[in-house]
Amino acid sequence: MAEFRWLWAALIGSVIGDQLARVALAVLVFDRTGSAGLSALTYALTLLPDVVSGPLLSGLADRFPRRRVMVSCDAARAVLVALMAIPGTPLWILCVLLVAVQLLAAPFQSARTASMASFMTGDSYKAATGVSAITGQAAQLAGFVTGGTVVAALGASQALGLNAASFAVSAVLLQLGIRERPVPGSDDPGGRPGWWGSLSAGARLVWDDRRLRYLTALICVPGFYITVEGLAAPYAAAVGGGPLAVGVLFAANPAGQVVGILLSSRLAPARRLAWIGPLAVGSCVPLIACVAAPGLWATVALWGLSGLSASYLVTAQATFVQDIPDAQRGQVIGLARTALIVSQGIGVLAAGAAADRWQPAMVVAAAGVLGVAFAAGAARGYQRAERAGQPGRPGA
Repeated sequence: MAEFRWLWAALIGSVIGDQLARVALAVLVFDRTGSAGLSALTYALTLLPDVVSGPLLSGLADRFPRRRVMVSCDAARAVLVALMAIPGTPLWILCVLLVAVQLLAAPFQSARTASMASFMTGDSYKAATGVSAITGQAAQLAGFVTGGTVVAALGASQALGLNAASFAVSAVLLQLGIRERPVPGSDDPGGRPGWWGSLSAGARLVWDDRRLRYLTALICVPGFYITVEGLAAPYAAAVGGGPLAVGVLFAANPAGQVVGILLSSRLAPARRLAWIGPLAVGSCVPLIACVAAPGLWATVALWGLSGLSASYLVTAQATFVQDIPDAQRGQVIGLARTALIVSQGIGVLAAGAAADRWQPAMVVAAAGVLGVAFAAGAARGYQRAERAGQPGRPGA
């Protein structure tokens, strides 16, 4: 479909730019401060603003034309990241600008996901979600692998400048390639609920459906295995690596996810659904082996295996989105994304604080143990909901 191709093209550049910026910021902060905690805090600032923007701003995708929301968010982020790229910017100003950039991520992602689900349905939507996920992970891989090299060769300011350019290009592609559509439910004579009504209705929609509740919990499992990215810089330093090692460690999980998504795409839809729980548990199991403090390449292999199992997330998210009515998708997607991002941010912050006291390898192993316990509980609850035959809510 032509519109999906434009969405796909816009995704490539912005994801590569985002990962390049994450490597740049992680290296910059760790070089200036030498603190694993502050390095992890900087990474968490790319995640935690969703505590506010997820519930408060995602509903914009249900109140305004979704193309307009996407283009406006990308244009604003291009300007903000360009300001971050100014050499010598104090760390506290970088943090403020970074928070502002991330506040715009929630309405953008909600509008993008809801827009795609509105013009693609059924298996075509699931296939498009898989393609987007592969592209996103491959772009992350490219951004992380090249990130260390680019930062080492050009410096953090230039890397951030490339990120700003990627947002600008994405805005242009979306404006040119996506058809403007009316606001979902705008022809409803009863009008749309206010902000609080929309937020509470979205929360009730998820809470009242056990299947959606446990899908949300499974979607939050990355809060445990994402700690490997937050600790990439101090972990690389502990094994004697530099910026290039940071980029390789960042890339391990996305590389595994690309392989896992390609393999799972060969399975029948029912088999993919059946594997959601076991793979969620499997995404955390390899991290436990880091307790042995393996070297760089053994760690890369373990983190890659974690990513291989993390491919379950594509099926879980696509199933979740299709169970939501179109008029509520922006808000509900924002709430689920908030839960995911908050879990990731808390995990990274906790791991960073722990890594200032204990070895990064021990912290990663502990995250793996906790993740296995959480994922097993969520998987069991989801299986029970499925056996009970409680239907999801039709969305398209």
